[in-house]
Amino acid sequence: MPKFAANLSMMFTELPFLERFEAAATAGFNAVEYLFPYDFEKSLIAEKLEAHSLEQALFNAHAGDWDGGERGLATLEGRQQDFRDSITQALDYARALECPKIHIMAGISDVTAKTEALYVENVRRAADLAAAFDIEVLVEPINARDMPGYFLGSVAQAIDLLKRIDRPNARLQFDYYHAQITEGDVTMLMRDSIDSIGHIQIASVPERNEPDTGELSYPYVLAELDAAGYRGWVGCEYRPAGETTAGLGWLAAYRNEAK
Repeated sequence: MPKFAANLSMMFTELPFLERFEAAATAGFNAVEYLFPYDFEKSLIAEKLEAHSLEQALFNAHAGDWDGGERGLATLEGRQQDFRDSITQALDYARALECPKIHIMAGISDVTAKTEALYVENVRRAADLAAAFDIEVLVEPINARDMPGYFLGSVAQAIDLLKRIDRPNARLQFDYYHAQITEGDVTMLMRDSIDSIGHIQIASVPERNEPDTGELSYPYVLAELDAAGYRGWVGCEYRPAGETTAGLGWLAAYRNEAK
């Protein structure tokens, strides 16, 4: 049966960030993920995790000037030192939060031989640094509707680049929402990619709301994921259609099934 992590960048946004940990635990989640922790002291976040018996499943390395439109540093020429600094910072937080996985955003850039080579070099270096602490680095394809111009646009492209990166702790972050929009046929796509998958995320398509709405049948999708042998966290990276707790009927069904 899947085990779910609440994404605190999207869920429980009715509350200040540091209050969302308790809300997630109260709602029945055993783990959390989010985009970035860096606005808060790592010791403070660690206290919230411990106080509410939550695991930290995932967060992102710093993605550059987010407000200025940057969405990652790994393909940006001339930003190699910024990228290295972001990995050092992310690993510092990951160790303090006992987080086993870091997502590295690729950036807004054209796909050229030069950007591909820079991406491979940067992610490989990050993986080597992370390996010393038994941490995985993840790469995630993102659909062009939500993030126009993003370098990494498909699972097929990500798998090809992971082969070139050639590090056992560099793995795929498979987001069903992005994959359905970009490629479709998500069950076969998952099956073909399962050996590379390090983390899963879900949301409805096309609205990116609760996973019991939209065009994907998540009971089927998640049963197939179980059958494929995935035992990691499933990140709930969706925007609640209304108040977060009111939309958690889908989670209650899984909790009842587990009893």
